[in-house]
Amino acid sequence: MKKIKCSTMMAIAILFFTQAAIAQQATDLKNKTPEQRAAFQTSMMKSKLNLDSDQVSKVHVINLKYAQKFEPIFKSDDSRFSRFRQAKTLQKAKDAELKTVFTASQYKQYQDFEADMKEKLKEKMAGN
Repeated sequence: MKKIKCSTMMAIAILFFTQAAIAQQATDLKNKTPEQRAAFQTSMMKSKLNLDSDQVSKVHVINLKYAQKFEPIFKSDDSRFSRFRQAKTLQKAKDAELKTVFTASQYKQYQDFEADMKEKLKEKMAGN
C-alpha cells in the first residue's frame, strides 16, 4: 500500500509539475490559477527547449487547455488512484499535442527533463 501511495503521489506531482525546475515554485503552482500554471509551464518550456515565438504561442494554448482540465482533478475528492489515472490520461494527451509542436530534438529534451524530474522526486520521496 505504501508503494502504491508513493507511486501515486510521485506520478501526480510529476504530471502536474512536469516543467517545474524549482521545487518551491512547483509547490506554489498548486495554489495558482490554471492561467498562472500555464504561463509558468510555457515560460519553462521556452527557456529549456529554446522555443521560437510560433512554438511559444502554440505551447501556451496547449498548456492552458490542460491546466484547465487538470483543475478539477486538483480539487477532486476522488481517491488518489482515481486522480492519478485521470491525470495520467490527460498528461499522455498533452504530450501527444506537444509532440506535434516540438522538433524531434526538442521533444527528446522535454522527455529527458520529465525523466529527470521523476528521478529527483523518487529520491526526495525515498528520503522521507
